[in-house]
Amino acid sequence: MSYLLTFTGKHLDLIDPQPNMINLLDIAHGLANTCRFSGQCRFYYSVAQHSELASRIVPVEFELEALLHDAAEAYLCDIPSPLKLLLPDYRAIEARMDAAIRERFGLPATTSPEVKQADLVMLATEKRDLMPPDRDPWPLLYCTVPLDFRIMATNANRAKSGFMQRALEILQEAA
Repeated sequence: MSYLLTFTGKHLDLIDPQPNMINLLDIAHGLANTCRFSGQCRFYYSVAQHSELASRIVPVEFELEALLHDAAEAYLCDIPSPLKLLLPDYRAIEARMDAAIRERFGLPATTSPEVKQADLVMLATEKRDLMPPDRDPWPLLYCTVPLDFRIMATNANRAKSGFMQRALEILQEAA
C-alpha cells in the first residue's frame, strides 16, 4: 500500500500522485498540523503559517506559488534540509508530489527565484524570532535581511484558517 488517506478522505498515491487527487483543504490541514524545524522552534509554528506569510512578501503574480511552495509537506511531512540531503529516494518522491501539486494549481514546473528569495527571508526571520539563540551563522542566509516585523506564532486551527483564507483571496483575485 503506497497511498495516504487524507483529511478529506482521498487515497493519495505517494509514489504516483495524480493532480486530480490534490485538495487545497488537505494541504491546509496537513501544513497547519506540521511544525517547522522538526518542532525544535521555541513556539509551535506551522508550515501553513510560514507559507501564508511567504505569500504576502512576493509580487502578486507569485502569491499562489509562494503559498504552495511547501505543499508537498502536507502529504510527506517536513524533513529538515540537512537530513533530506541524505535521502535521495525521499527527494524523488517529494519531487513527484511537488510536480503533481504544481500541475493541479497551474504553477511553473520549478520554483521561481522570487519564491526562493521569499523562503530565505522567511527563514532569516524565523531564525531570529522563533529559534533558540544561536551565534553560529547560517551560510544559506548570508546577506538575507529578515522582515521588519516579528512573527507571532499561532496555533494549528488559526494557521489552517489563515492559510485557507489567503488561498481563497489569491484565487478570487486571479479569477
